[in-house]
Amino acid sequence: MRRKRYLYLVLFTLALMFLWSCSIFQKTPEKTLITPPSTPEENQVSQTVLTEEQEGTFKEENNQTIQESLLQEDITDQEEEVKGEKGEKADDPQVILEEVLYAYQDAQLAWDKGDPDTALAALDEAYSLILKLRLPPDNPLIQEKNELRLMIAQRIQEIYASQETVVGNNHQSIPIEENEHVLKEIKLFQGNERKLFELSYKRSGYYRQIIVEELNRAGLPEELSWMPMIESWFNTRAYSRARALGLWQFIASTGNRFGLKRDRYIDERMDPIKSTQAAIKYLTELHLHFGDWTTALAAYNCGEYRVKRVIRTQRENYLDNFWDLYIKLPRETARFVPRFIATLLIINNPEKYGFSLPTPDPPLQYETIHVNKPVMLSSLSKALELETEELSSLNPELRQKSTPDSEYLLKVPVGLGEQTLASMNTLPRYIPPEASYITHYVRRGETLSEIAEIYSCGVREIMRINNLRSSHWIRVGKNLIIPVRKDSP
Repeated sequence: MRRKRYLYLVLFTLALMFLWSCSIFQKTPEKTLITPPSTPEENQVSQTVLTEEQEGTFKEENNQTIQESLLQEDITDQEEEVKGEKGEKADDPQVILEEVLYAYQDAQLAWDKGDPDTALAALDEAYSLILKLRLPPDNPLIQEKNELRLMIAQRIQEIYASQETVVGNNHQSIPIEENEHVLKEIKLFQGNERKLFELSYKRSGYYRQIIVEELNRAGLPEELSWMPMIESWFNTRAYSRARALGLWQFIASTGNRFGLKRDRYIDERMDPIKSTQAAIKYLTELHLHFGDWTTALAAYNCGEYRVKRVIRTQRENYLDNFWDLYIKLPRETARFVPRFIATLLIINNPEKYGFSLPTPDPPLQYETIHVNKPVMLSSLSKALELETEELSSLNPELRQKSTPDSEYLLKVPVGLGEQTLASMNTLPRYIPPEASYITHYVRRGETLSEIAEIYSCGVREIMRINNLRSSHWIRVGKNLIIPVRKDSP
């Protein structure tokens, strides 16, 4: 192909030379009119010399033209090859996913600098790239694509949620709607659950002041302080069929996720202050993720992953109407939301709903002392001439109803700190009952945290007894030795 082009160029150049030569012959008489007369021989020589010079010049120009043409062809071919390579790279799924990740990182940098508009623009770009990516179902990059898509969606929700202003004691932050679902729960509170409701309201006085203080510190609505009324009837030792424990009804794994300690002596899910702090962290995370309080409350009780699965079946604007989502959630757990709204309606206007609420109990008053000796609370109460359950009610997180054998802040009635320390020195050390053991066969998909939750023991305890190095990996088919105590909740 190149040879043909070369031949055509040579012929074309020769033709041009011929035509140009003809034009020279036509212009030569004009030049001879202004030149001195010369002999025919000189004219012939000068004309011959001019023709040779022109021919040399055109040969050089011809060679240069041919070289430039060939070079241009090579450049064009190279550009086409580069374009082809770029086109192939542009269609490479791995390259697209890398571009998506870079766009996501740009959004993160913009968000860290306080520029939400730029962050959203970068996230939009990342999501548009995701939409262009078409992968077959068996492609190994499917999981990476889905993870990136979820990361982008979560970041967009977080940005929009962070731009909302949440003000305590403002019903606009927690929408209160008296619909059929809420009215049904109000009727239950007016009927069989009336005594429980009133008793719980009275007992709320022990803890609600502490809870409100923590909510205000975190900038969350004060209405959330009534959540334990639905979760546990404000009972620090409430224990559900789902193995949830305490005022805020944490299961062991979720409690551990938000920093609640759990060992042989202590379960901080029953600690009113520490469990409240953990609940606030969890609620804040859920609200940032889902963007509204009704969905966040449903996720707190149902589990965030179950709510996410249901959301996938909803139309895009599901958050505009929570109750469309509600009817698709498991009723026994999702009804927490209408029960909570019903509680707020009754407490805000008890006369309207036929209630005469009792006066709440006064907040707990105590002082704390450092102890490191295990003694029975009942023995200590007797030495201090207190009612048997008084120390236990101030320290509900003590599983054995004894102080632990490590450093611990014990709550005691105001004014009895020094007397308590003196009495502890006279009391015998308490030795908890030894644990019995059972064997658990590890099945596919089980984790140590799930196994520990089933048997109400600690992950570290199982690891220590079975000489396990990692809490994240256990071999399927292994028989684990599990400590079990009769007094464990």
